[in-house]
Amino acid sequence: MLSYTTGSAAVASPATTFLSPRRRTHSNHGNGNGIAQHHVTIRKTKTSLDLVGRVPSGGATRTAHGNGNSKSSTSLFASASGQSIDCPFTKTAAVFGSLWGSFGVIYILAKAITRVLPIALEPLYASSSLQLSPVQWSLYALSCIVFAYAEGYKGFHKKFAPLVVKRSFTLVIGTPQGNNPVNYLMAPLYSMGLWGATAKRLKVSWGLNLGIVLVVALVKKLPAAPRCILDAGVVVGLTIGSASILYHFVSSLLTGRLPDVDACLPRVSEKTN
Repeated sequence: MLSYTTGSAAVASPATTFLSPRRRTHSNHGNGNGIAQHHVTIRKTKTSLDLVGRVPSGGATRTAHGNGNSKSSTSLFASASGQSIDCPFTKTAAVFGSLWGSFGVIYILAKAITRVLPIALEPLYASSSLQLSPVQWSLYALSCIVFAYAEGYKGFHKKFAPLVVKRSFTLVIGTPQGNNPVNYLMAPLYSMGLWGATAKRLKVSWGLNLGIVLVVALVKKLPAAPRCILDAGVVVGLTIGSASILYHFVSSLLTGRLPDVDACLPRVSEKTN
């Protein structure tokens, strides 16, 4: 009688029997009728069906320490660009691109805040000639709340800030975007998606920036009180936006996981022979 044993199981499935190598051992035992029994022992080994690579979401490379949160900074660049950075020069260039790309945008926002802040704070000074009425103070507070949610949270924290941080980590030598030295010099504008991005992202980025320039030009023509009220909201929104970029950048370093957004890199068409 022919019997199969695979570890603790008594019967091996046909698929396992077909895929696994066999080691046969023969032994003769009398059963009263003089008929020898053949005992076959099958040792199950791992097959290619068991070796399925597990890639975490976002393409980041997990390490085998703790709960998977311990990751080197190189995995962030590899996750964002798909290119490993073993060369010290490549790593230095990538670190420069990420820092200048993210913090350069924070610097641009900080410059805008410093230009608008004096006008927004003018009614708060006792010596100021601009005195707001109770209704205007209510609009002042409402402007801050609306801009905090619409611009700061919905616009910056949920969309723009993650995009900036994700794109800043894609500047890796060996990739189309990393091989362009202009992208490193103008990393903040590259991270904002003003070039080196998909057609849709370019339209959105340029349209958004041109729209902001137009709104700023119109606000400057308003009377002092309405301009002050709108500038107060702008200051709050830009401040939250700057803090959001810093948050996403530091969070990426601490967790080893980039923001889960599309970097909007242009897709290179593959040529086949």
